Amino acid sequence: MFTGIIEELGTVAALERRPTGARLRVNCRKVLQSLEEGTSVAVNGVCLTARDITQDSFNADLAPETLSRSNLGDLTLGAGVNLERPVTPATLLSGHIVQGHVDATGLIVALDQLGDGNCWLKVRVPERLDRYLVEKGSIALDGISLTIAALEPGPVVSVAVIPHTAENTNLGSARIGGRVNLEADVLAKHVEKLLAGLDGNYRRNLGGAYRPK
Repeated sequence: MFTGIIEELGTVAALERRPTGARLRVNCRKVLQSLEEGTSVAVNGVCLTARDITQDSFNADLAPETLSRSNLGDLTLGAGVNLERPVTPATLLSGHIVQGHVDATGLIVALDQLGDGNCWLKVRVPERLDRYLVEKGSIALDGISLTIAALEPGPVVSVAVIPHTAENTNLGSARIGGRVNLEADVLAKHVEKLLAGLDGNYRRNLGGAYRPK
């Protein structure tokens, strides 16, 4: 589990295509301080398993499912990637609960500069995720915990990107037409399923002896 607070902007050192999947190598420094063989690390919001760790890089295998659900297959040599290690019991939850299980990718449709390093980012998201998105709720874009500032038909999600975020994540190099990984709030998904179950029980009860008062 992660919090969506990016620790480091790593650099893609290699992306080796394989018959099934791919292998990614990332150059970095900070996250390596406690990274061990087989531990998890979030790369652009995707939970991956670190392998072949050196003093300045790690490798990770990308399954076909990962490539189909995320933008990791779009990465090029030298591209910046957002990195975060898993939370610990002592971690401050500065963002929100992020699993690293990407739902889909969204398309950047606008990036408006507001001045003083601030910008307004708009992302078109798949229709199936719209029900999990609420104004002032949370969403993870490329693993970054962000607050939904506005929702428009499309559906299109708008977020405000402050200078610190632009300077320390890959959103600083975001471009219109680029893809970002999306992870909706897992709490919304659980609530949806629980309510669906309650609705089903309610309908069944109406067909039997029970009647609500």
